[in-house]
Amino acid sequence: MGFTYTILDSDATSNLQLQHYMEEYSEFDCAGIATDSVDGLNGILKKSPDVVFIHLNDKAHEYFHMIMEMHQYLKDIPLFVGISKSKQYAYDALKCHFFDYWLLPYNEFDIRKTVLRLKLEITKEEKPKTLLLQSYKDYRYINTQEIMYLQADNNATDFFMKDGSTISAFKTLKTFENNLPSNFVRVHQSYIININFISRINYGKGVCTLKHEKLQLPFSKSYKNNIDNLKQVLAKNTISTLN
Repeated sequence: MGFTYTILDSDATSNLQLQHYMEEYSEFDCAGIATDSVDGLNGILKKSPDVVFIHLNDKAHEYFHMIMEMHQYLKDIPLFVGISKSKQYAYDALKCHFFDYWLLPYNEFDIRKTVLRLKLEITKEEKPKTLLLQSYKDYRYINTQEIMYLQADNNATDFFMKDGSTISAFKTLKTFENNLPSNFVRVHQSYIININFISRINYGKGVCTLKHEKLQLPFSKSYKNNIDNLKQVLAKNTISTLN
């Protein structure tokens, strides 16, 4: 799966540095570069990039206005990543629902974390909602929306369904990890969870609670980044009471 991005940056040096860092991620292609909000908006409307990197400098307020204007023309708004030398524009970026905010100079680790989150967030092509389990001449079709979680069982995998039933497949958990829709996340060596069934994430106890029967499944430190990312995804449709 390929993704596209656009850069809005009047600083040529910063522009080249970002392109250099993004070269490491071959699935991301640069769709265009603009130095002001007018050319930026025109390029976004023309190319419909998945991600827009915006250098929030003295033109920051022009860019924020551009984003508000963009809602008049586009149903699917790209994800925005703000780049700045300070936190001066962080609050305005938050109000405009920026996906992330980077402080210059560029930090390779921060970029990598953001790119991994972007890859999880962007779903340009929906994967099939039906999973085929084949064993010899037996073909079984499963609605993935009914799967609560998957559990490894030696060299087999058990599917725990919404209706309380369990379906076994004679393949490893790793086989299904990259072939399920994006709402399935690996949280443990033994578990993949459908995030649509998660009602609670407890970092202190290291467990995710499912809506049905309040079942608790553990997550391990090695998959903590996946937990952090799914928390961000869930937060998009959450009314927060945090101050």
